[in-house]
Amino acid sequence: MNLTDRTFNRLVLIALAIGFAALTAASAMALWTVSQNETHERLVEHTYEVGISIGQYQLLLERAEAARRGYLLDRSPRFEGVYTRAIKAVADKLDAIADLTSDNQDQRARVERLRALTRAQTAALDSSIALARAGNIEGALVEFNRDQSTRTLFAIRALSEEMVEGEGRLLAQRSRQQESSLLQLYYVLGGAGVLVLLVGFGSAWAIRRYTTDLTTARDRLNLLNTDLEGAVQARTSQLQRANDEIQRFAYIVSHDLRSPLVNIMGFTAELQAASGILSTALDRIEDAQPDLIDPAARLAVKEDLPEAVGFIRSSTQKMDRLINAILRLSREGRRTLTPELLPMDRVMAEIIATFEQQLTARQADVVVAGKLPDVVSDRVAVDQILSNLIENAIKYGRTDGTGEVRVSGERHGNAVSFAVTDNGRGIAPGDHERVFDLFRRSGSQDQPGEGLGLAHVRALAYRLGGTVTIDSALGEGSTFRLTLPVTYSEREAHA
Repeated sequence: MNLTDRTFNRLVLIALAIGFAALTAASAMALWTVSQNETHERLVEHTYEVGISIGQYQLLLERAEAARRGYLLDRSPRFEGVYTRAIKAVADKLDAIADLTSDNQDQRARVERLRALTRAQTAALDSSIALARAGNIEGALVEFNRDQSTRTLFAIRALSEEMVEGEGRLLAQRSRQQESSLLQLYYVLGGAGVLVLLVGFGSAWAIRRYTTDLTTARDRLNLLNTDLEGAVQARTSQLQRANDEIQRFAYIVSHDLRSPLVNIMGFTAELQAASGILSTALDRIEDAQPDLIDPAARLAVKEDLPEAVGFIRSSTQKMDRLINAILRLSREGRRTLTPELLPMDRVMAEIIATFEQQLTARQADVVVAGKLPDVVSDRVAVDQILSNLIENAIKYGRTDGTGEVRVSGERHGNAVSFAVTDNGRGIAPGDHERVFDLFRRSGSQDQPGEGLGLAHVRALAYRLGGTVTIDSALGEGSTFRLTLPVTYSEREAHA
C-alpha cells in the first residue's frame, strides 16, 4: 500500500496523539490509584489506632483498680495519686475511642455500653476510696468485698475484646483493599511503562524518518540554491524589462490616444460654433417667416444639438483628464528614485502648508501627533504619497467645521509607519481593496477625481519597498497607513 507523505504524516500524528492520550489516561489512573492506596493506608492506621486506644483504656482501668487496692492496704498518698490520674485518664481515653469510632455504628453502640460500665466501675472504686480516705478502713474493706467491680471489670474486658475483634475484622478487610489497590497500582504503572516505551520508540522512529527527509530536502535545496542568486538576478532583470515595456506601452498608448481626442475636441468646437450659427439663422427665419420653421427642426437646433455637443465635450474632457493621469503614472514609473535623508517633521509641515486654502474653506485642521521618524527615501515619491492621502482626508472629511486630520508616525525595527486618520464619512469594508484599483472610487461621487490617486499611492509605495493599508468603517472615518523601510534599498524594494 503506497502512502503519500501527507497521509503518512497524518497517521503518525494520530498514532502519537493516541499514545500520549493513553499515557495521560494511565498517569491519571496511577494518581487515582495512589490516592486510593493512601486512603486505605489511612484506614488501616485508623484501625490500629482504635485497637491501641482500647488496650490503653483497659490498662488504665486496671491500673486504677490496682491503685485502689494499694491505697486500701496502706493508705499511701502515692497510690491515691495514681488512682486519681488513672480515673481521669480513663474518661479521656474513652472519649478518644468514641471519636475514633464515630463512623462505625456497631462500635458506637459498644462504646455507649462501655461508658455505662465505666461509670459503674468508677462509682464503686470512688466509694471505697472515699471510705478509706475518711478513716473507715473496715467499712472500705466491706465495700470492697461487697461491690461488683470485679464482675464489671470482666464485662469491660469482654466488651473491649469484642471491640478489638470488630476492629480486627475491619483491619483484615482494609488490608485486603490496600493490597488490591497496590496490585492495581503495579498494573497501572506497568501499563504506563509499556506505553512510555511504545510512544518513545514511535517518536524516535518518526523523528528519524523526518530527520532523514529533512536532510534529503536540505541537500536538494542546497543544490537548487547553488545558482539561485544568478536566477533571481536574471528574473529581476526580466521583470524590470517587462515593467519598462509596460511603462513605454502605457506612454505610447496614452500619447497616441491624444491625437484622435484632439481631433474630436476640435470638431466638437466646430460643431458648437456651427450650432450657434444655425441657431442665429433659425431665429432670423422665424422672425421673417414663422411658417417656414418646423417645430422638430427648431427643437433639434435649439436643444438637441447643443445638448449632444455638451455631452461630447464633457466626455472628451474627462477622457483627456484620464489620459493625462495615465501619462503622469507612466512618467512616475520611469522616473529614477533618488533616496535622501528626509526630516519628516519638516516635510510634513511643507505638505500641510500646500493645503491651507482647502483647510480654511472646509474649516478643518491637520494635527501632527508627536515627532515623526525620519527616513532615507525618495523625496518626490514620499511627498506625493502623503500629499494624496492628506488631500483625500480633507476632501472626504466633515464639512460642518469639525473636520480633523491626524498624522502620526512610529518606528518598528527597520521599518517606519505613517498613519493619516480622518473623522470623515469612512469607507465600507467591502471597498477597502477596490479603492486602490485604477478608476475605482467608493461611496457617493460628489467630489472631483478620476479614481487614480490611491492606485498611484500604492504603486509608489511598492516602488519604495513599502505598503499602504486602510482601516475604515462607514461613518467612523478612515486611517491610511504607509509603511516604509527606514533606508530605501533598490535591491530590497524589488526583491
